[in-house]
Amino acid sequence: MSEPTGIDALLDRVRQGYERIEPRAAYDAAAAGEALLVDIRYAALREADGLIPGAVVIERNELEWRLDPHGSHRIPEATGHDLRVVVVCNEGYASSLAAESLHRLGLYRATDLVGGFQAWRAAGLPVA
Repeated sequence: MSEPTGIDALLDRVRQGYERIEPRAAYDAAAAGEALLVDIRYAALREADGLIPGAVVIERNELEWRLDPHGSHRIPEATGHDLRVVVVCNEGYASSLAAESLHRLGLYRATDLVGGFQAWRAAGLPVA
C-alpha cells in the first residue's frame, strides 16, 4: 500500500519530524533570547497586517541562504546549527515546509509557529 499523497499528507509527514510551537511559547522564547523569530511572509502581507517586533524578515526564497551558518550570505544571527529558529508565515502552513527544509540544512532545532502570524495576532501578542 502506498503512502498518502497531497499537501495535507506532506504537511502531516513533515510535522512529525519536529515539535511545533504555540504563539505564547514562541513569544516567551524570543523574549528570553532562546529563539530567533523569522517572518517569511511576503511584503504585501507584512504591509497589510504588520510585523512581529524583533522578528527577522527573510523572504522564503532566501531562507536557507540567510540561515546557513556556513553560508556566505548568512545573517549575523546564523551562528550555528543549534540555533533555535521559529519560522512564521501567515497561517502556519508554508512555515512547516520551511522548517523542514531548515532541518535538512542541519538546523535541527528549527520549528514553526502553529497558526502563523494570524494566531500570534489573535493571541494578543505584540504587532508593530
